Amino acid sequence: MKLILKDYILQLKHTFTISRESIDVQPSLIVVLEDNGFSGYGEATSNPYYNITVPIMKTELAKVRPIIEATTHETPEVFWAKMYPLLKHNMFALCALDLAYNDLYARKQHKKLYELWGYNISNNPITDYTIGIDTVEKMVAKMKELPWPIYKIKLGTNEDIKIVTELRKHTDAVFRIDANCGWNVDEALDNAIKLKALGVEFLEQPLKADHWDGHKKLYQDSVLPIIADESCQVSEDIAKCHTYFHGVNVKLVKCGGLTPARNMLIEARQLGMKTMVGCMTESSVGISAIAHLLPLLNYVDMDGAMLLAKDIATGITIDQGVTHYSNLNGTGVTLL
Repeated sequence: MKLILKDYILQLKHTFTISRESIDVQPSLIVVLEDNGFSGYGEATSNPYYNITVPIMKTELAKVRPIIEATTHETPEVFWAKMYPLLKHNMFALCALDLAYNDLYARKQHKKLYELWGYNISNNPITDYTIGIDTVEKMVAKMKELPWPIYKIKLGTNEDIKIVTELRKHTDAVFRIDANCGWNVDEALDNAIKLKALGVEFLEQPLKADHWDGHKKLYQDSVLPIIADESCQVSEDIAKCHTYFHGVNVKLVKCGGLTPARNMLIEARQLGMKTMVGCMTESSVGISAIAHLLPLLNYVDMDGAMLLAKDIATGITIDQGVTHYSNLNGTGVTLL
């Protein structure tokens, strides 16, 4: 098996702002695995919050290149278990590798990934579309630019209720709120009451990741469900979030790829928690991998490639939130 590392700078359509940063471009690493005429593709983007850069990921993967390239017919589960001890300090790099290996493995089996897993795609949830923090006028303009059935609205400002009140005047779409750790407990409880009246479905990570007393208070008293994101990163966090959050948002780059994500989602469902997978600002390589997890989810946020001025790959397509799979096997990705 051959390992190829490709780095890209993804240009965004609009400046994307959340409570802690603004970006116009997104560095991304694409991992390609080639074997016997088949190619598999994976992706992980840089992330300053987690101190991850593309050069760091490339360096870490290059260190284990001999082990990767010596792999032959192992299942993705066996391969992940072998690579985890070597890359557990960089889950983003492990994710890109795991996505590529799952894709390659399914293509060699001549199946789409969800078919290999035996999943039924007939009741897939639809994806939201994200509106980043901006002036109210620009946020309204972004909604009008792309009418959508569900919007995920980034908040964490001093005028959050005013923003949602204004946005509500222009659409009857479902709203989901992501404060990215930007509120305190009293703000979250008060905002939840006002936001529920404005047609908000749930709140995602309103408090700082380690504010467990606060999470418990919101879990008990919030009038809206609370979904963990920054508080839920790896497999062990599912049990930790149980009875502190109503659901979990599993990010592939944080947990190390599709292989652990599937186990995390299954565990969360068994505990009676709502399940969600979210994306980063990434290309159709990463987004197409997420699509194969849809049968395990209550909610999904997989609009990352839609936020780009130009994609670097083809794969799944999304129409009014509905996912349509590629005719290709694996995750269905082709680099452009």
